[in-house]
Amino acid sequence: MQYRELGRTGILVSEICLGTMTFGQQNTEAEGHAQLDLALEHGVNFIDTAELYSIPPRAETYGATETIVGSWLKARGSRDKIILASKVVGRSSSPWFRPGGEEARLTPRQIRYALEHSLRRLGTDYLDLYQLHWPDRKIGLFGEGGTTFTTVSDADEVPLEETLGVLGDLVAEGKIRHVGLSNETAWGVAKSLACAKEGAPRVASIQNAYNLINRTFEIGLAEMAVREKVSLLAYSPLAQGYLTGKYLNGARPAGARTTLFNRGQRYEKPGVDVAVEAYMTLAKAEGIDPVQFALAFVTSRPFVTSNIIGATSVEQLMTALTSVEVQITPELEEKINAIHQVHSNPAP
Repeated sequence: MQYRELGRTGILVSEICLGTMTFGQQNTEAEGHAQLDLALEHGVNFIDTAELYSIPPRAETYGATETIVGSWLKARGSRDKIILASKVVGRSSSPWFRPGGEEARLTPRQIRYALEHSLRRLGTDYLDLYQLHWPDRKIGLFGEGGTTFTTVSDADEVPLEETLGVLGDLVAEGKIRHVGLSNETAWGVAKSLACAKEGAPRVASIQNAYNLINRTFEIGLAEMAVREKVSLLAYSPLAQGYLTGKYLNGARPAGARTTLFNRGQRYEKPGVDVAVEAYMTLAKAEGIDPVQFALAFVTSRPFVTSNIIGATSVEQLMTALTSVEVQITPELEEKINAIHQVHSNPAP
């Protein structure tokens, strides 16, 4: 396991981060603990969660993942061994995030409320990284709209200056160490960095989707990530499992996430199946497990600081953890890019 600096923080995080969003629905507390133990044994020191989790979001399981991670921290006494990250939800009308069914917003009052409850569930008095799960402003999220432009409307937005201001107060109070973004655009990153020049905390990271069938991060954000040292924490490296090939031709294997929850629309767009088949054919020709092939590609990118992997079994997790042993050679990268040229970003 290799370790890379998180932004400009001086903190070294493992190149693999354990994502935990299945804990509390697809995984029990015991199974979550087993995954956390295995990840720690293999050198993972970076754990990512969110108040939203588990996924899919439901009132009955809101905060369940943080509770499971918190019970593991208490049982193992491992808080000082990990870099712990969580997230506050952006604008949402789902009524269970805030008291009285209030619309969730990134206001100072709501951020304080969310953080205090996350800390309580996690059983810790600070987070190493606190991320805005998605912006308060209205933009295309989670693949909706593809690459088409969403009309800008600043009506009723909570200004980033206000949101980052309260995060700066929370840093000063010792409740969070560093701040990150998620599901953000190049404009959002640039605006956040501009706010830092006016006294707001400097964002250390951005957590966006990135995988073989969605390389849109490379178009405008990758150079910013490298030059400004805003770390990409890449989520969905297997495209919600679609890059394993298990959903090809409409297949719905028992127990798989899309089978259970029917939430794979981001990866069910025209051109996805043919691209997945091309990458799987290449992986097999190279003698590489397709899962490890897809994960190794993400981990190997120079603008990726940590690759957020998720699993529903320790067997799946072991496959993901050992993907760090797979090398993406220049010759293999050339073949990957040849496929990308023909099947470019079918699932943005």
